[in-house]
Amino acid sequence: MLNPFRKSAERRKFAERLCADLTARARDPRFFGALGVADTIDGRFDLVALHAWLVLERLQALGARDLAQDVTDKLFVGFDEALRDLGVGDLGLGPRMKKFANAFYGRIRAYGAAASEAALAEAILRNVYRGEETRTGQARKLAAYALEARARLAAHDLTMEPPNFGVPLL
Repeated sequence: MLNPFRKSAERRKFAERLCADLTARARDPRFFGALGVADTIDGRFDLVALHAWLVLERLQALGARDLAQDVTDKLFVGFDEALRDLGVGDLGLGPRMKKFANAFYGRIRAYGAAASEAALAEAILRNVYRGEETRTGQARKLAAYALEARARLAAHDLTMEPPNFGVPLL
């Protein structure tokens, strides 16, 4: 009877590691330098969402729905903690978390629906670069990186090992 609980606890611990790995990758300074992602709360959120899409998509392909849900839960705990660190009180937290959820899932859907590198670059331009046309080249590079990372992740069992996203293309 204790075995399912142990497995669940191990799964949550591994989800925490996956979440930490994707968050660390999203904070890589190359995204904010050469790729021109805004080093702001919004920019960091967008990079976390992009990397979460890659990890969650792979976990879904592996049939690891419970692990994917644990990663998502951990991400949202992190969003909640970040808002509290910024001074958002209990009354303002609910509406802000709802906005985070809508933005997060909207990005996940947009990236997942992109059927080509060009379509992914358009979704990235719209979300990460807020539609700023002068950032089209950077959006294309970020889309190429995301697709390369996606291919790398497809070769790995994320239920057993940490993600290898590769190096951001500059």
